[in-house]
Amino acid sequence: MTSRWILHADMDAFFASVEQRDHPELRGQPVIVGASSARGVVAAASYEARVFGVRSAMPGFRAKQLCPHGHFVGGDMKKYAAVSREVHACFLDFTDQVEPLALDEAFLDITGSVALLGAPLEIGRRLKQKVKERTGLNVSVGIAPNKLVAKIACSRGKPDGLLLVEPDQVEALLAPLPVRAMYGIGPKAEERLVTRGMTTLGHVVRASSRELAAALGDHAEAIRARARGEDDRPVVTERAPKSIGEESTFPDDVTDAERIAGALTAHAEAVAARARRAGWVGRTVTLRVKLSRKNKLGSGPISPHELFPSLTRQVRLPRPSADGAEIRKAALSLWHKLALGEAVRLLGVSLSNLESADSGSQLDLFAERPRAIAHQKPSETVPIRGTRGEQLGKTLDAISERFGAGIVRRAVDTLEKATASDRKKVGDLE
Repeated sequence: MTSRWILHADMDAFFASVEQRDHPELRGQPVIVGASSARGVVAAASYEARVFGVRSAMPGFRAKQLCPHGHFVGGDMKKYAAVSREVHACFLDFTDQVEPLALDEAFLDITGSVALLGAPLEIGRRLKQKVKERTGLNVSVGIAPNKLVAKIACSRGKPDGLLLVEPDQVEALLAPLPVRAMYGIGPKAEERLVTRGMTTLGHVVRASSRELAAALGDHAEAIRARARGEDDRPVVTERAPKSIGEESTFPDDVTDAERIAGALTAHAEAVAARARRAGWVGRTVTLRVKLSRKNKLGSGPISPHELFPSLTRQVRLPRPSADGAEIRKAALSLWHKLALGEAVRLLGVSLSNLESADSGSQLDLFAERPRAIAHQKPSETVPIRGTRGEQLGKTLDAISERFGAGIVRRAVDTLEKATASDRKKVGDLE
């Protein structure tokens, strides 16, 4: 039986490493991308910054407390996306079975490549060399019989790592790891396991079904299987994103209805434009709100996500849509239903339950047909695609593509104008 080989590739401190590559004076220095304003959030931290406890998603003020001498960089998402395309082009030199996970990360099924390119470990070496030659950056690689173990192997080898796990080595790799190393085990599940004496994945594997179910409920046996390293998920080369979202952290605490409505309008339009460009429509709109008040925290180490309480609300649209006006209406409705009486520091809007815009969604029977154009013959018909709002959105997209973003946008009421700072994305990335 032919062994299955999955390779997990993950760039090392990607955004920060790109900045260090492009600015030699930053090499060997603690570099923190994002968090360049008081309300910013860390998008990436170099390994030199991580020594001081700085991590991605950490509030900027906390990063400055931990690493006051660090180099804080605003970031350049267009540049990072361009480098990402170079990296993913390298992956395709080794297999066409590539599942992108993010700008800096992917699974590769190299099972069929072994006969042509050599042993799995040799493929890993060659892939690392190819990425280094093409981008000047390091990528860590984990290779194993499945996705779960390959990802863990990759993380254990960082930075600049290369770790191959043979089928008979899976148990030895996983057994001593803490329970939180396994996806599906969060802080609360960890606490329940630890109180029962299960601190490692080996303990989870050996536990009785009764005590494991007491800690993990209905998911107990599924997590035990993962702890044994069982995972039959295929590498999926084409997949719909789970959601498309935009969010921003305000430079100050906000209660003003104008700024809130304006920010939600800007986010809804941005989400709709991204969905149209990618060819998606969505059925669910989600509103995310982060409050300005802090949680009451204990004295121990805290997660950056626990500093400020977050609320999420969602609503299902009557039909799949990529219409900014429709998404905006849903987001504003969710906001009004919240009826908050306190200030907020972050607002976000996302569109989920996505499907292809050409997947055969029912067309609007009563939508207004577009006017005939000069070269159209009388006998020709024009198919109606989506709502009038989506048609308008496509027109705005075309104008923006030709003349620049922001040259024209939907008119909103005076009370719903968004300031430039309100439209900045989390992490102050421009």
